[in-house]
Amino acid sequence: MNDNFQPEEVNNKKLFVGNLPFSTTEEDLREMFSQYGELVNVSLLTDKFSGRSKGFGFVEYTTEEAAQAAIEALHGSDLNGRDMVVNVAKPRVPREDRGGFKPRRFDNNRGGDRGGYNRGGGRGGYRD
Repeated sequence: MNDNFQPEEVNNKKLFVGNLPFSTTEEDLREMFSQYGELVNVSLLTDKFSGRSKGFGFVEYTTEEAAQAAIEALHGSDLNGRDMVVNVAKPRVPREDRGGFKPRRFDNNRGGDRGGYNRGGGRGGYRD
């Protein structure tokens, strides 16, 4: 983790919008939320491989009053059979290293051109 990380402060104008149908688009969110005030930003998170919505996103208003009005009007409302979750977005926090894929290092003498079991360049064991 980064020891110099400064946590973000809560932005009461930025809302988390969750439990959305996967068919929802950014334009759908913009149309739905613009009824409550001027929007600064709308983002719908999508899967990087399929491009399909992940079912949540964020909207940001110019004023806290507009954001609060949207929460009161839309939290728990039905959108294509799903009850939307709308609340103030929590600040981002750094994620800890959870392991996962690490590139293989080739300097550990396990074969290859750098020595180890295959110094002769062939496919077999050690050869002089």
